[in-house]
Amino acid sequence: MDDLDTLDPLGTVSRLGDPAATPPEVIFRASCPECRTSFELSADALRLAIGGSHRTTFYSFTCPDCGSSVRKPAGDRIVELLTDGGVRTMRLHTG
Repeated sequence: MDDLDTLDPLGTVSRLGDPAATPPEVIFRASCPECRTSFELSADALRLAIGGSHRTTFYSFTCPDCGSSVRKPAGDRIVELLTDGGVRTMRLHTG
């Protein structure tokens, strides 16, 4: 590492001013309501569904410990954090 390198809290090294440098991977904290464990998930492990209302907007993941499918409501702030963090998003439409 030299003066142009930075080390973020996740241990990813990137070059300052280097347009080819990839941003560090975003890690999200989550917990399972079934087995009550807490863990960290990458953006690839989460899915976000944005519906026409707050009732139909949610994120989901599979618990890495017990394998349960978890679905939780997502308010505006959570939607913003997940989309900015690279979580795959689908928009639900009624037709």
